[in-house]
Amino acid sequence: MLSVEEALSRVRAAFAPLPAETVSIADALGRVLAADAVSRVTQPPHDVSAMDGYAVRAADVATAPVTLDVVARIPAGSSFDGEIQSGQAARIFTGAPLPAGADSIVIQEDTEETAGRVTVKASAPAGTYVRPAGLDFRRGDVGLPAGQRLGARDIGFAAAMNLPWLAVRRRPRVGILATGDEVVMPGDPKGPNQIISSNGLSLAAFVTACGGQAINLGIAPDNRDSLAALAEGAAGADLLITSGGASVGDHDLVRAGLGDSGLEVDFWKIAMRPGKPLIFGRIGTTPMLGLPGNPVSSLICAVVFVRTALDALLGLKDDALALESVILGADLPANDRRQDYLRAKLSLDGQGRRVATAFGRQDSSMLATLARADCLIVRKPHAEALNSGDPVDILPLAGNFPGI
Repeated sequence: MLSVEEALSRVRAAFAPLPAETVSIADALGRVLAADAVSRVTQPPHDVSAMDGYAVRAADVATAPVTLDVVARIPAGSSFDGEIQSGQAARIFTGAPLPAGADSIVIQEDTEETAGRVTVKASAPAGTYVRPAGLDFRRGDVGLPAGQRLGARDIGFAAAMNLPWLAVRRRPRVGILATGDEVVMPGDPKGPNQIISSNGLSLAAFVTACGGQAINLGIAPDNRDSLAALAEGAAGADLLITSGGASVGDHDLVRAGLGDSGLEVDFWKIAMRPGKPLIFGRIGTTPMLGLPGNPVSSLICAVVFVRTALDALLGLKDDALALESVILGADLPANDRRQDYLRAKLSLDGQGRRVATAFGRQDSSMLATLARADCLIVRKPHAEALNSGDPVDILPLAGNFPGI
């Protein structure tokens, strides 16, 4: 069996970033930048006031109190064309540009204005409450680097940089094909020996949340012709994902059925639990990942392998599978030759440390425990037994994998 690390390396090497497309900034949330976002403006464009108050010459208010002539009023969005001379001040409001000659702001709480004159009750050294031009960023600065997924903060930043359009990676098109005579869609009539299909919908949701465009190809019955016919719907896709039919039983027909369509297998079976019967190959120009049929196996393989493929297509950094160290909440036995991904809950101990406790039963058909899990405890092949309180590696789920 192939190691998880080798399998990931082969999957990653099979994908290159997709071409760029230009989208409106209003439609860019969640998209991945294909080029640096470079500012078209300087912000602030001038020295501006950070508070409501009076623009003054610092030398004039070095000794307070002092009374100055008010020669202008400058609200935000306007300016004063003159110059503040010695003994003068300008009433100014937050965001308004500092007039020539002034180098400091006295906040209004430290002043008293009467009949066109203001008494300054506290000194304000040069630069007080002044935001210098370019404090935030300057024209030509790279505000957001290529390869960054855009969140709400990034959209606001791009807007402030005066970027109405952004170059982003095209969304990966991913065909999703579930298999099996035993599964039906939610709400459809169910035979006495059938179960509800969750894999197609959960995988489509995962792909969408990770930035892809899911193409649901339906459920293929357990025969080669039907499987091959439905798989044709993935023509032109960037990735085909199948669920089920990847093992060694008489009805596990993915390799045989898609072999008729030209499937070339790179690897099959990896040293991983859950997820051993995973297939990776190519049908013509379309890469294909054949995931196990058990719901938990399918989704955990998506977390590890589908996310890796999508990130490569989107030009994202290769860090989604970075592990974190926490404290183990319950003893774990020694591991065998397969890399384990154990569903677990996170909590805090009395010292504020994160504690991961694996669910007592890890059956790969138990989707409820995956829905409740905060993380996956990752154990290398042949890992030694661990006691409660020992450090252990986890792959966080919440916040780390959109849609999982």
